[in-house]
Amino acid sequence: MCGIVGYIGKRDVAPLLLEGLQRLEYRGYDSAGVVITSPKASGLKMVKAKGRVRDLEAKVPARFKGTTGIAHTRWATHGAPSDENAHPHMSGDNKVAVVHNGIVDNASDLRAKLTAEGVTFLSETDTEVLTHLIARSPAEKLEDKVREALRLIEGTYGIAVLHADFPDRIVVARNGSPVVLGIGEKEMFVASDIAALVAHTRQIVTLDDGEMATLKADDFRTYTTEGTRTTAAPTTVEWEAASYDMGGHDTYMHKEIFEQPEAVDRVLRGRIDERFSAVHLGGLNLDAREARSVRRVKILGCGTSYHAGLIGAQMIEELARIPADAEPASEFRYRNPVVDPDTLYIAVSQSGETYDVLAAVQELKRKGARVFGVVNVVGSAIARESDAGVYVHAGPEVCVVSTKCFTNTTVAFALLALHLGRIRDLSVADGKRIIEGLRKLPGQITEILEQEEQIKKIAEEYADARSMMFIGRVRGYPVAREASLKLKEVSYIHAEAYPASELKHGPLALIEPALPTVAIVPDDDLLEKNRAALEEIKARSGRILAVAHQEQEKADRTIVVPKNEDELDPILMGIPLQLLAYHTALALGRDIDKPRNLAKSVTVE
Repeated sequence: MCGIVGYIGKRDVAPLLLEGLQRLEYRGYDSAGVVITSPKASGLKMVKAKGRVRDLEAKVPARFKGTTGIAHTRWATHGAPSDENAHPHMSGDNKVAVVHNGIVDNASDLRAKLTAEGVTFLSETDTEVLTHLIARSPAEKLEDKVREALRLIEGTYGIAVLHADFPDRIVVARNGSPVVLGIGEKEMFVASDIAALVAHTRQIVTLDDGEMATLKADDFRTYTTEGTRTTAAPTTVEWEAASYDMGGHDTYMHKEIFEQPEAVDRVLRGRIDERFSAVHLGGLNLDAREARSVRRVKILGCGTSYHAGLIGAQMIEELARIPADAEPASEFRYRNPVVDPDTLYIAVSQSGETYDVLAAVQELKRKGARVFGVVNVVGSAIARESDAGVYVHAGPEVCVVSTKCFTNTTVAFALLALHLGRIRDLSVADGKRIIEGLRKLPGQITEILEQEEQIKKIAEEYADARSMMFIGRVRGYPVAREASLKLKEVSYIHAEAYPASELKHGPLALIEPALPTVAIVPDDDLLEKNRAALEEIKARSGRILAVAHQEQEKADRTIVVPKNEDELDPILMGIPLQLLAYHTALALGRDIDKPRNLAKSVTVE
């Protein structure tokens, strides 16, 4: 959460920083700020504003010139959105400026100590503590000042620091929150996400936890927080600046929903093994003997990634016949779980930086577990910490609400399930059947997207609902969970997902005409059971929207989805419900790409 961008070179820095903040605004958008300097300047100049980056841009004066600067767009943790709480935070002598992602856990104790020593705080943030610690350090070098301050900090951080006495450098550090360096021609960049860098360079260095860096216009060096030099070789990122543009769509969410046929084709490309009706997953580093030794699979994720894990667990059980389940990473890491050496743990994260998932991975590794990653961002923290894994190749996802990454993650799980299944007991015929189903997915997603106008009309009918119920059985239940989350995130309509079989055990009391139900009704061996649930709802005058493979007599409206293999149907049944959430939010006038209170990459607890 929150976006950091910084630059040092010869160009006018303010426009570069504002452009970078615009690209990072999906990481936080309740306030923003920028501070600049140059070797010829006398001190630091800062502008901050509550609101969006455009509000900050309107406040930046015309004569705001410099060649070095750092900037930040905020998602509030400590302190409500305000000009005072916006980053950067400046020391009392106006010499030190800091931007920070993460949370300082011991901020209250440090604030009390500094206040007793005569420091005056201007904000409610935890970050300002760090600013004063750096300013008060007696060390002579900026790097040492930052290092001494970080020794007093408990918590997570990705920081960038400017000092008026050291205008030739930016010092950055990472612990639990991403920091990426961009290597240019006699200029250097830093950001919390490569989205802010790709317009200027595709050569990047990603810092590890416990690592710092000093950026100068013509050089950079990396080292640990203890001062030991580290070796950091730049890598080339695949994504280009155009990948972050809207491409003619009104919102990123709409664009990313419609990118799904191509994205699914990309995650499948080069991974199908026709000869053996299996798949190639080179990143797994798991030979047949090791695969057969796996006795259980545990999938860990948060939010949408957790829901993808629920679908993945079902596919692994069905195709590979290995017991599998999914659990929120945030719960797993705090319940002192039993870590079994015969269990394969899979960490799922779109960004590859989700803090709760990363912390779970680190705890599992500490206990000797084997951990695979399923992530979208190459070189991200979870990808680096995991023993092996699968990239989902969805491409950049800018909208806070995840769509194409969710779909590609479920397809990646289908590939993993098929891989494990063919090593174990899945027949060649069944392997071929699943492969044929996978190949159909891009075309079938296109068919669903062609129903947009019909789905838009349905969304407008349901937009006045104050609450909605989503139900499904077995394969349909994770779809209901994810669809419920999508509606909540982007439209702010309360929604609840429940197993259809559990309706009669309590939730049926909620059913009335004012509470619509969205029912996931796949044409599988549970079809008649699902129809019985529709009967129960209809008998109580409930409105029903069905997502099914054929028209449902008891439903008021049905969105018909193309039929695939039973195991793969959940991948398709979620697509129209993304459009339902999108058009419901559109009808209600919501800020679709930037839902209130949310940010894209959750790098805090």
